[in-house]
Amino acid sequence: MNYIDRQFYKLTDEIKSLSAKELFEKIKRNFLFLPQNFQQIFESYFKKYDFWGSLSLKDDDFNEIYLKADVLKKHINDFIWLYRKLFDYSSKFLLYAILRNWVYYDFTSLKKSLSTTKHHYFDLDIIPRCKNAVFVDVGAYVGDTVLDFVDCYGSDCYKRIYCYEITQSILPTLQGNLKNLPCIKIKPFGVSDKTCERFIDLNAFSSSANKTSQNGKDKIKCVALDDDIKQKVDIIKMDIEGDELKALKGCKGHIMREKPLLLISVYHKNQHLYQIAKLIHQYNKNYKFYLRNYGGEFYPTEIVLFATN
Repeated sequence: MNYIDRQFYKLTDEIKSLSAKELFEKIKRNFLFLPQNFQQIFESYFKKYDFWGSLSLKDDDFNEIYLKADVLKKHINDFIWLYRKLFDYSSKFLLYAILRNWVYYDFTSLKKSLSTTKHHYFDLDIIPRCKNAVFVDVGAYVGDTVLDFVDCYGSDCYKRIYCYEITQSILPTLQGNLKNLPCIKIKPFGVSDKTCERFIDLNAFSSSANKTSQNGKDKIKCVALDDDIKQKVDIIKMDIEGDELKALKGCKGHIMREKPLLLISVYHKNQHLYQIAKLIHQYNKNYKFYLRNYGGEFYPTEIVLFATN
């Protein structure tokens, strides 16, 4: 057993040894030991982005910590399953760094896990080359991922790109940024497990964090990729603010038939770290899994799961 394995299993054994209440109190105590300015950073962040629960010392609100402790205690064996499925030690160390950050607010390990590759989603050690792909960008935003894709692999890396984006106000920017690229199809829809209507939940701080919800003012059409794209798909990227699991269920057919490369954000919900990998594994047991960290040094964001064949 190498040092990464030893660190990971030591941490998971510790989590197993504690009751749910003890684990919650431990994480809460570690948070209260942080310098005040660090506490304020966390409180402010969870106020802006409500994916993980609320946190407020003034209101004696530790919901974010409770939810984190709950998923760790109930699903530690699922995290261990994921660790054993990860295909390289950069990925394994990242999973360890995430769990240690959740429990101990360990910023050092999280910083060490940051990917040094130039392009978000396009790690050359995992995806060394690409040619004539049908690329599906779910959560295309302003086209930054598409531009990175072409910059990384060249103009012949694709034959068609589908861009799905729900925020109508940024569609002109998306169209403008990609206007010089041929064979781009922009789809102003959400992506889900079935074709349906939902509403847009606008984030007050960043349009990149807009998401769909059951209620609201502005309706948006959502589609299942299995219904909306009939040709063979080679690559699917998803970053849709917590709707990734549903969207994957809506492209089960593509995953089972064509085994596309999957680049999936797995940080919007604590349980998505293992749930998304387990769903993909259920559809195709031959996928190899990798994790990469393109996000913050204080809290694990911009975590991407790579599923390759």
